[in-house]
Amino acid sequence: MQNPPDPDDPHAVERARMVLEQIERRGVVDPRVLRAMESVPRHLFVPESFQTSAYEDAPLPIGEGQTISQPYIVAFMSEAIRPQSTDRVLEIGTGSGYQTAVLSCLVRHVFTIEMRPQLVEPARARLRQIGCANVTVRLGDGHDGWPEEAPFDAILVTAAPRETPQALLDQLAVGGRLVIPLGTLEQELVRLTRREEGLDRETLLPVRFVPLTRDRRPRD
Repeated sequence: MQNPPDPDDPHAVERARMVLEQIERRGVVDPRVLRAMESVPRHLFVPESFQTSAYEDAPLPIGEGQTISQPYIVAFMSEAIRPQSTDRVLEIGTGSGYQTAVLSCLVRHVFTIEMRPQLVEPARARLRQIGCANVTVRLGDGHDGWPEEAPFDAILVTAAPRETPQALLDQLAVGGRLVIPLGTLEQELVRLTRREEGLDRETLLPVRFVPLTRDRRPRD
């Protein structure tokens, strides 16, 4: 599934190559995910000093001890939530906003939470810049989720706790999918699907994410 690169976009050829060589050949097949990965300008979501590496198959630092995941992992996780155009999705860990932007191409609305104030407004600005109108960004502790907007059709977590926060399980709709990396030194990407009778659990692949930490700042 290859669209002709946009001749007016200097990075279109790089993105097309990224999708073909790093993503499609490694088994991601959802055509909507592949199109989203081709369209979202990853170079805008990394620091200027790393923009020449934006389309390489590697995570990159974004400041505050955080990283932007490698393109394959972003695509794999986007496909793993089984996105539908009518879905309302919760993302835990906005970071630079890249995964958010990809999700915004796939679902009705993305609610995304970032704990680090220094990352929130830059992410909002980037998402506005590329026209992501179906995204709401919030400063907060991802362990708590977003209860007033629950239930969610899918939840995607981009940092690793030791175990799945109960609040996120409580906010998952029946039929909803939660994709989350779990563990410390050794991590697994897991998909939990809520059924009327409980949760189905699938282990998808080994991963390495930054830890999902708690917000220890004093509250008013």
